[in-house]
Amino acid sequence: MRLTRPSLVLLLALTLPSSAALAQTLTVYSGRGEALVQPLVDRFTTETGIPVAVRYGGTAELAVLVLEEGRASPADVYWGQDAGALGALSNAARLRALPERLTADVPSIYGSRDGLWIATSGRARVLAHSPERTRDDPWPASVFDLTDERFRGRVAWAPTNGSFQAFVTAMRVVVGEAETEAWLRGMIANGVQSYRNNTTQVEAIAAGEVDYALVNNYYLLRFLANDPDYPVAQGFFADGDIGNLVNVAAAGVVATSRNVDAAERFLAFLLSAEAQAYFTDEVYEYPVVPDVAANPRLATFEALLAASPDVDLDVLEDLDGTLDLLREVGLL
Repeated sequence: MRLTRPSLVLLLALTLPSSAALAQTLTVYSGRGEALVQPLVDRFTTETGIPVAVRYGGTAELAVLVLEEGRASPADVYWGQDAGALGALSNAARLRALPERLTADVPSIYGSRDGLWIATSGRARVLAHSPERTRDDPWPASVFDLTDERFRGRVAWAPTNGSFQAFVTAMRVVVGEAETEAWLRGMIANGVQSYRNNTTQVEAIAAGEVDYALVNNYYLLRFLANDPDYPVAQGFFADGDIGNLVNVAAAGVVATSRNVDAAERFLAFLLSAEAQAYFTDEVYEYPVVPDVAANPRLATFEALLAASPDVDLDVLEDLDGTLDLLREVGLL
């Protein structure tokens, strides 16, 4: 098999000997769930001999912990569920610049503009719907169209869900506070239905409770993997609409890491073909390196790139402002 340049770089990063890294345990703070990522962590240790201690927790909780611990933090790698937390750590100078070999081949929609973190997988916001009950409906060009009378009582969202809150944060950045608040209040006035999370929204469409739902792309695909005839479909709004926000799981090396070489090798492993195939084949997220093809159930990278709004993911850090806004309109 011929290795492309990105594959070769990652292979070298994983196989070059490093006695310093092998002598120390790598400490990872992970906002990604243990059931999801521990198999990859174990595989990294098997391939490199580097022991890894993982502290699991909420993405925001662990970012705050890194900030509070300051220079005394034992964390070498911070791995978050969304880009906002990485942006907060970047702005607080708690992440170190990554070498170009890790960042050069990651598409711009998946990377930090200042090179302080890299995406490990991508996911998109989509509009899930009932093909049967929406067959004759014109497809909405924008998430802002969902306040129209024809959608009254037919749309679901999950205001307490982290991915929805990251989306609202992005909307605040792109269109401003006033327009975001107007959209939230317009949705409420139009009878939007609130659910606990993305999964329950997809189930609500299948059960006939609602016709549309604002969700991440991979939830429906998990249902379709078990039942190809599951009565829900999904799609993007018009290209560039904020409703198509592409967010990421991402990782960076903590500025005070005492095990930088091992930390960078861990990030290189997360970008390897093996790890990227796991994220797209098993989790239905988008790979972030060009060598690895996306799961065929996903939209193509070209379609994703066209649909994606132009948002600097580093600026999605103001979750507190979003929570304040959601409380003000009565959603929390």
